Amino acid sequence: MVAPISSWIFLALCVIGFGWTVTAVVRAERLGWGNMLWFLSGWLTSELALFHALGSALVALAFAAVTDALGATPGRLGLGLMAISWAGLALAQWRARSTGHFLEQALRSGLGDDYQAQIPAVRRAVLRDTVPARDLLLPFAVRDPRVERIRDLRYADGHARHVLDIYRPRGGCARAPVLLQIHGGGWVMGNKHEQALPLIHHLAARGWVVVTPNYRLSPRARFPDPLVDCKRALAWVRRNISAQGGDPAFVAVTGGSAGGHLAALLALTANDPRLQPGFEAADTTVAAAVPFYGVYDFTDRHALKGSGTGMVEWLEKTVMPCPPAADPALWDLASPIMQVRRDAPPFLILHGTHDSLASAAEARLFADRLRSVSRNPVVYAELPGAQHAWDIFRSVRAMESVHAVARFLEWARATAIS
Repeated sequence: MVAPISSWIFLALCVIGFGWTVTAVVRAERLGWGNMLWFLSGWLTSELALFHALGSALVALAFAAVTDALGATPGRLGLGLMAISWAGLALAQWRARSTGHFLEQALRSGLGDDYQAQIPAVRRAVLRDTVPARDLLLPFAVRDPRVERIRDLRYADGHARHVLDIYRPRGGCARAPVLLQIHGGGWVMGNKHEQALPLIHHLAARGWVVVTPNYRLSPRARFPDPLVDCKRALAWVRRNISAQGGDPAFVAVTGGSAGGHLAALLALTANDPRLQPGFEAADTTVAAAVPFYGVYDFTDRHALKGSGTGMVEWLEKTVMPCPPAADPALWDLASPIMQVRRDAPPFLILHGTHDSLASAAEARLFADRLRSVSRNPVVYAELPGAQHAWDIFRSVRAMESVHAVARFLEWARATAIS
């Protein structure tokens, strides 16, 4: 008996769903430019595993209700693949549920078992240790009504992207700690209002001021232009944030992907006059740094990049002004792993074990190198099962990360004041 076409369509959908599940639970680092496709599929599936399972169940119910697809051999094969996919999605969800415990253990290991006791009681009261279910039911509803956003303030002249946004508690604040959030996008795209919104709104609703600058993008802008822009934004914060309710004496920095790279460099090249043309005297130190899934070596000197020389060649053509051999010092300057220093601020470095765009091994080595020379704590957390960009919208892993970062930043503020 010939199977109905609906049965084959159902099988095809199940094969696609099974493929998505595979990208969520299996690590892939050596696919060249195929890493991008693996990332896109694995990222959405791993962070929305329960939604993926629910969607596939609804598809099966729909086919069962209006067709005889599930009674034929292709349909039964599809159901088998769906069952295997559900097992994989359960694994992805289980990995995510351990994030909070994993991050707390990393913080205790790096800062001491009593680190939370160093945070004033009034600040500890606003920190959460659990993720409310309501935060997860609408993953893309990331905004908080307790937060107001001030848009498009100019921090420098000369370019349309020299603007920033400010997020602060609605109704105002005074001498609030400040976080500078640098967006990612491979140095070639991205915008100040698109990324880290769960973290931004979480902190701003709890008394922080968060500043999100744009910066010039490649390939028109070449390194160090994006870093110079971030330093210009930081210098603007020092001069002007008091009027917005922030405390210029405590400014931390964070960012993801390319933003993680720039955040780490910003923290490690403080007050370097080569990177502050025209504002050499400005104070560009930061009190703490939290890079997410960053790139820490623009070369592949340690053979740790999943994309190998492909990434270096792309950086040469798109981001850097010259090949590595033409100016090795400039490529070292662009590599946070070559800028580690004794007076680096406290670092919390976050990466995922399943990151297919930025090497987890490279992040691990950067953390080890920084820890070996810095007089301040370096906390490294490599999250099990996490793909690149896991913090973009509300998920179990994203919100547990938000809460851990909030604890780290409150600790950094408390110890800086004391």
